[in-house]
Amino acid sequence: MLLNAGRRRHEPRVGVDQVHNYYEHLVLEEITLTNERSRTDLDFLADVACVALNRLPPRYVRHDVDLTFFMSPLELQNMQEKIQSAVKQAIDYVVSRDRQKVADDEEQA
Repeated sequence: MLLNAGRRRHEPRVGVDQVHNYYEHLVLEEITLTNERSRTDLDFLADVACVALNRLPPRYVRHDVDLTFFMSPLELQNMQEKIQSAVKQAIDYVVSRDRQKVADDEEQA
């Protein structure tokens, strides 16, 4: 309660704006490395990122080093494999939804 005294609700406290999901950067990087369309179609990139991130557990950190410093090489490898799998599944899902939308549009025409 006292931390909020004299501060407006919409103004984040110093440092809070640095909090982020550790997976975000890694997922975006994996998508752009593995899928050419994501480099030119920002809507596709965003859709795939959202689907992939929802398949992964949230890992909120203030500094990325806070998480990686305490992880073993095996844990880091497992994390990378989970990211690759989530991204592949997300790309497949978004592409299949795009195909379905095109098929539905053609049926209505």
